[in-house]
Amino acid sequence: MGSEAACKAHFGKTKLTGKALLETAELIFRPADGSPSRKLPFSTIKSAQAIDGQLHVQTPNGPAIFELGLTAEKWCHKILHPKTRAEKLGVKPGIHVSLLGDFDPDFFRELRAATKNVYEGKFDATSDLIFLSVNSAKNLAPALNKATKSIKGATALWIVYPKGQKEITEIDVLSSGRKAGLKDVKIVGFSPTHTALKFVVPLDKR
Repeated sequence: MGSEAACKAHFGKTKLTGKALLETAELIFRPADGSPSRKLPFSTIKSAQAIDGQLHVQTPNGPAIFELGLTAEKWCHKILHPKTRAEKLGVKPGIHVSLLGDFDPDFFRELRAATKNVYEGKFDATSDLIFLSVNSAKNLAPALNKATKSIKGATALWIVYPKGQKEITEIDVLSSGRKAGLKDVKIVGFSPTHTALKFVVPLDKR
């Protein structure tokens, strides 16, 4: 989940009141009058500045200004310096990571750039993070049962699944994780085609 703030926004000569949301890779504005949301992917923002409590961004469609107050400078920094996928997933130097399932080559490179302790195709008992890739609800339960046996203490499990597929939905992943006794704590966009949901063992069961 990203950050949000009620504010006024200026898109050229158009002034709107509504809610701004800063997600991991885009800035979204939802007008209070029910008109269509404005989505500004970070990759399309040409420049960003925080000036006197206002966030000024230059987009392909012209300038946009968000009256955010003290939040403006913080949001500007996040737009100019977005977290990498590995950072969003909590991958830090030296940690132990286990993976099961199919992952894109870029993800392997990102992991190995952060840590040498990467275990493919198995769950290592020393793992701090476990990544489980599933493509259908049918395959989720057996894979999840295997993964939960390796989760101890503060070890976190990320379930990575495709977006917009009938074979597996967010509800399928959430319900399966909860049935396994885990607590869902975070969701992030893993890639343009996949989502990642993070689960941990509840504090009272560690």
